[in-house]
Amino acid sequence: MKLKSGDKVLVKDSVVKGTVSKVMKNSVLVLDEDGFELAYQSDQLILVNIEQSEMSKFSDINNKMLRQKALFVEHNKKSAKKSKQEKYGVVMEVDLHIEKLVKSASGMSNGDILNKQLDTAQHKVDFAIKNRIPKIVFIHGVGEGVLKEGLYSIFNRYSLRYEEASYQRYGLGATEVTF
Repeated sequence: MKLKSGDKVLVKDSVVKGTVSKVMKNSVLVLDEDGFELAYQSDQLILVNIEQSEMSKFSDINNKMLRQKALFVEHNKKSAKKSKQEKYGVVMEVDLHIEKLVKSASGMSNGDILNKQLDTAQHKVDFAIKNRIPKIVFIHGVGEGVLKEGLYSIFNRYSLRYEEASYQRYGLGATEVTF
């Protein structure tokens, strides 16, 4: 992979993301979101060529087929949104990716992250019940399934109906809950 100054990148096995500021012979300088310039080997970096929120829906971003599906979803996003709203009314969407819930996840353990995600889901379910919102879509991504099982436990406690959300609209890793 050939990186150049200005490319958006993610650091493998980390929550760090930023912009390439300089490419050197043995390393790449990345300006992270907090304004720090850090050096990495190029094989530690992942070039971001589609919107991060779309890419994070998939566990293997290097898989060509999944990238094509993500691009297809992005391309059809506007028409799917209109038809879904016209057909079902308001649908509350909750993205449980940790980068959407906290400013920085650095220093958080996997357990802390999972607890934050499940607490957020619990609050959103309570909010939807209180405000009579008919549907929520929880975007949890594809991974080992720990978060998904935690969500299912919450839904079962309330005896809620749930199913995989529309693939055309959300790709992989989303669950629709009906109240």
